Amino acid sequence: MNKKYLKIYMNLALLTALSLAISLIESMVPMPVPIPGARLGFSNIIILIAIYFYDYKKALTVSILKSFLLVLITGSVMSFFYSIVGAIFSTSAMYFAIKKLDDDFSLIGVSEIGAFSHNLGQIIVAIFFMQNIKMFYYFPILVFIGIFTGFFVGLSTDFMIKHLEKIGVFNE
Repeated sequence: MNKKYLKIYMNLALLTALSLAISLIESMVPMPVPIPGARLGFSNIIILIAIYFYDYKKALTVSILKSFLLVLITGSVMSFFYSIVGAIFSTSAMYFAIKKLDDDFSLIGVSEIGAFSHNLGQIIVAIFFMQNIKMFYYFPILVFIGIFTGFFVGLSTDFMIKHLEKIGVFNE
């Protein structure tokens, strides 16, 4: 393995570890509004960074690994299904928005798309497990919260990417 690939995989491992650490910390902090399934989503800053600097496969790997490792650490098997489907939906939607519609969306817009997609994935899983289509009524509440959290995630990601580009962390 040459140095270029070693650096890429080291960066991906670091991104996965950072995303996991942020998710763990976030799971310990109570939400200001007690709404089941709602969370701040700050680990998505790291996922957006992975999407920005790497291809779809690598970014999705970071996202899925974070979900898988989180369930191993927390032992919350049920949340794994919500997390993994949300991760696949949001990473896919954000990748498409950032790579294919780059001129149409800022990182804040891309993050909003990710929040919406993640919530959609979670609702689909909830409908499947609860066997109740009425779970979809909960979707607007999650989307409303996602508007605010997506904004701050996008803003933070924009700030981080500008600084990461300056210091050349992901340069080859």
